[in-house]
Amino acid sequence: MPWLAPLLLLSTGLRTLGAVLFGAYLDKRELQNALPDDLHRQPGEGGELWLDYVADLGDGFDATYSVAYLLAQPELVVDGRELPRGQVLVMGGDQVYPTASGDEYENRMKGPYRAALPAPPLEGPRPTLFALPGNHDWYDGLTAFLRLFARRKDGQIGGWRTAQRRSYFAVELPANWWLFAIDEQFGAYIDDPQLVYFERAAARLGPGDRVVLMVPAPTWVKAARKPGAYDAVDYFVRTIVAPSGAKVRVMVSGDQHHYARYSGPDRELITCGGGGAYLLGTQGLPERITVPPEGTLTRNASPRQRYERAAAYPDLAASRRHAWGVFGRLPVRNPGFGTMLGIVHTLLMLAMLGATTRVAEAQRLFTIPLVAVLLVTVLGAVAFAQPPGADSDRHMRHWVLGVLHGAAHVGLAVAGTWVWLQFPFRDWPWPWPLAVAAVLYGPVIGYLAALLVSLYLLVASGFGVNVNELYAGQGIEHGKSFLRLHVARDGTLTIYPIGVDRICRKWVAAPDDPADAPWLRPAEPLAGRLIEPPVVVAPPA
Repeated sequence: MPWLAPLLLLSTGLRTLGAVLFGAYLDKRELQNALPDDLHRQPGEGGELWLDYVADLGDGFDATYSVAYLLAQPELVVDGRELPRGQVLVMGGDQVYPTASGDEYENRMKGPYRAALPAPPLEGPRPTLFALPGNHDWYDGLTAFLRLFARRKDGQIGGWRTAQRRSYFAVELPANWWLFAIDEQFGAYIDDPQLVYFERAAARLGPGDRVVLMVPAPTWVKAARKPGAYDAVDYFVRTIVAPSGAKVRVMVSGDQHHYARYSGPDRELITCGGGGAYLLGTQGLPERITVPPEGTLTRNASPRQRYERAAAYPDLAASRRHAWGVFGRLPVRNPGFGTMLGIVHTLLMLAMLGATTRVAEAQRLFTIPLVAVLLVTVLGAVAFAQPPGADSDRHMRHWVLGVLHGAAHVGLAVAGTWVWLQFPFRDWPWPWPLAVAAVLYGPVIGYLAALLVSLYLLVASGFGVNVNELYAGQGIEHGKSFLRLHVARDGTLTIYPIGVDRICRKWVAAPDDPADAPWLRPAEPLAGRLIEPPVVVAPPA
């Protein structure tokens, strides 16, 4: 998907703005109090359970289906280990991009997963699917999400059956493990009906129980820059789980399109958002974090713990190489963005000609005031830098980099105008200069402007600005990831982080295969590998 396409940027920006301005009116969480408040149970087989986790999946077909295909296989052989398919599949957010609707879910998520596992397995139990909404699922106020994942009857996506009735859920697992998934969206409070639901679930916890807590975003990392980001999660742990004597041993989220694990004295903090969306680098991740952050304003925060970054995928060296690839990928992957830049720079050149040279009256009718075009260029660059509120201690770097980016485009426009004046086109009868500018000058200056944007993104990312855009503009499909978790009879939880270095782009139809076999098989190698050695969470002594 060309994430920097002008219409897509405009549409996503408007929906984001609407979600921010009217989020309180669109919030359906409190209305869910009228829906069934079931607590779920997944006992597994023989006292053990396999569970899969995937997030950020509904982007392009090849990447999404590559991951879905691997998840649907009866078992995966990864680095010599046989890992059975999860009896439970949990989706951790952003099941569709860029915005939620019934058609988008059908095309970008439900279709690929139904093709990967068209019917319940002919052998073994039917797997269950749970889903937690991410910010993209929220852009329509959860309307399409609830219709798809919280159906009262015949809820199914291919061979997976859906069981939840709300956008959040609690699942009892074997060996005193629980899965809590909280819907804490837009950085908002956790609504009262949701707290009541989890209070009822926590009443069944005991001092020896352990919890895997699913959240929409890795607020433990985001809190390094925005201390208040972790407050809602900390409140939940402190007031809902802790009074029972149980321990949150693992926190897991998507939202960031990479794999990262921070390890502390008694908890693992895992980000795994590699289910299909464009790859996001890891070189900007801090080496260590303090959770809760020292800057939090919460008086009754939990005791602070230090966490060290234990693993990242892609690794830092690969992430830097991907970052430098922006010069080759951004102009090619985003032709609409380059076209927009070409139009803006052509208007800048014509405005500069009109302000500095004598032109015919017919040509002057098409001349835009230079000040207006300069203002639009600089303000657009500043807005692109996404300056945060003045209360942020990092807001100034966004403004400075945005202004410098705009000034660089003005400088490019001055150079382009000078080059244009060296050719005889400007002396041709009107409107031939305009036609030549549109056909010749526009594409060339648009490509150069796209390279200038690439340079800006590379530099700005070093200051923590526009990091997401640096990778979104490249649309890197490879480097996917998901988790396969195993709860053993003795209570040991083993987490297998699986990376898919290269997705498949060529598929072969398999109409004669069994009913539960994928409709499409890979025509080229497709396999996963362990990103790091299995993460073992031992049972209590």
